[in-house]
Amino acid sequence: MKLERIAAAVLLLCVGCATPIGVKRADPEGVRSNLTRNVLSNGEPSAPSLWTLQRLGLRERFEKDPAATLATLHQGLGAGDDEDRLFALAELSFLHGARSRDRSWQLASAVYAYAYLFPGPGRPVPEPSDPRFRLAIDLYNRGLAEGLTSADGSEVLIEAGSHALPFGEVTVSVDPAETDWAGWRLDRFASAADLEVRGLRNRYRHPGIGAPLAARLAQPEGSPLPPGAARIPPRLKVPVTAVLRLDDPRAGLLSGRLDGRLELVTQDESRTVTIDGRELPLEFETTAALAYMLEGAPIWDFDLAGFRSAEFLPTGVGVQLSQDRLSMLDPYRPGRIPLVLVHGTLSSPATWAEMVNELQNDPGIAAKYQIWLFLYNTSNPILYSASLLREALITLVAQLDPAGKDPALRRMVVMGHSQGGLLTKLMAVSSGQRFWQNVSDAPFDQMKLEPETHDLLERSMFFEPLPFVSRVVFLATPHRGSYRSSFRIGELVSRLVKLPANFVKVGLQLASGDPKTQALSRMRRMPTSVDNMTAGNPFITAINDLPIAKGVGSNSVIGVLGDGPPEQGADGVVEYRSAHLDGVDSEKVVNSSHSVQNNPDAIEEVKRILRAHAQAQ
Repeated sequence: MKLERIAAAVLLLCVGCATPIGVKRADPEGVRSNLTRNVLSNGEPSAPSLWTLQRLGLRERFEKDPAATLATLHQGLGAGDDEDRLFALAELSFLHGARSRDRSWQLASAVYAYAYLFPGPGRPVPEPSDPRFRLAIDLYNRGLAEGLTSADGSEVLIEAGSHALPFGEVTVSVDPAETDWAGWRLDRFASAADLEVRGLRNRYRHPGIGAPLAARLAQPEGSPLPPGAARIPPRLKVPVTAVLRLDDPRAGLLSGRLDGRLELVTQDESRTVTIDGRELPLEFETTAALAYMLEGAPIWDFDLAGFRSAEFLPTGVGVQLSQDRLSMLDPYRPGRIPLVLVHGTLSSPATWAEMVNELQNDPGIAAKYQIWLFLYNTSNPILYSASLLREALITLVAQLDPAGKDPALRRMVVMGHSQGGLLTKLMAVSSGQRFWQNVSDAPFDQMKLEPETHDLLERSMFFEPLPFVSRVVFLATPHRGSYRSSFRIGELVSRLVKLPANFVKVGLQLASGDPKTQALSRMRRMPTSVDNMTAGNPFITAINDLPIAKGVGSNSVIGVLGDGPPEQGADGVVEYRSAHLDGVDSEKVVNSSHSVQNNPDAIEEVKRILRAHAQAQ
């Protein structure tokens, strides 16, 4: 009996113990994390690489002596099917390079990954559904950028030369033309993987193959810029992708000597690359390049300084931009419709960053449009600023297409926020004598004026629709004036701001001219934009009464705060009843402050408008 009790106790004890192999219920997120971890996500090898180490009895050795273990793995290449070994070499080399800070291992990771992805004739091609396929692309991208980074870590070096690898070397050639872009030279390449973006709602990464970089512009010495290229801001950072093509990488891995060609592709050139007969998307980081351009940029100083002084310009804007204030974010591409963005009061083109980020990362819109930006000193009289915009657009269209062969340039969309919307409307109206009659009873052609004064007034007082503008879009535009503007504010602003010298000269000449033609007899002083936007001002009344030219499309996006009836609301600066414009093709009201150009619903409406405009014949 005693033995039976002991046996029974042992049996019960065994039943209560866990078996050597089995399962237990766990958190699904934890299970997935273990299955999908990899060197790029959390600094640990992926399951497939660990499987390879385990099968070869090398897992513990890798932790103790990674370099020797990787050498052993490399020595086994070429013996039959070795795709698993190649993938493990790609991931584990990157891991060892990151831990040891030896960039040759990370460049080796890119080489192994390339050989895995493009094995050559007669070898099986990895399936895109295999998780290793995507990870191998990421290892190639990151390994290439890290492996070509300068010793001080400040830039990715795009230059010809030989690079040491743990098992040999790779010789890289670069065609000098690869760094040519729209007449500029690309240099000082920064890895997008090293850039943390702030201030923008979304960071867009277009997944694909290649190392995403952001390049600085440098003008080749003695080389004139082609038409339009002079309007690209020198501070622009260009999203570019580096691709290293390797000649017969499998044979090169066995011999220890590889040859490759380094290529650079910009987004406006192509979004895909063909390697070994397979077309793959290229990886781009446009958001990182945009934020990099705006980091510490002088344009942020323009908002207030540009309002206070009519002649203030931020530093480093380039020769052409300093002359007529119109810039381009990409080189001119025939067939793409210009989208001209005009900022509002106390702001600058930088306020369009959120909108630009969304539009540039919408493939359908990016392929159809080219973005232009207008910069103006926002305290200047609106008619004067509008005349500068008109002249800049006329000049640029003539420069880009003197023969008139590009119909896309004749489908231009001009979009303005706040005061910029008033400038926008003036591109699509016929003013006749309306503005001149606000300041003088005498016919303009009877005025006794100096030629310079006569020319300035004629350009600033008389508008006709630009023949190449086919749509205008208004964002939070005070068509009937802003309730934030008033006579008292206008008086204060007039004492704080400095108007253009040539405009002040005009005022003095008119006020002291022939008594029969004293044009400013009705005006106490030269107006500022704040005067122009005061409800009841003769200018705002006149422009509100002018209809948009026949054949020009128009759309409004209006911000209204709160949940009440839109008709009784405002965005904090402009009331709905002022922003509403009869006869537009569409009107969209969004719950937003005055900075409606940053509102997600407003941006989606702008996308809708642009898609419809591009599709219309």
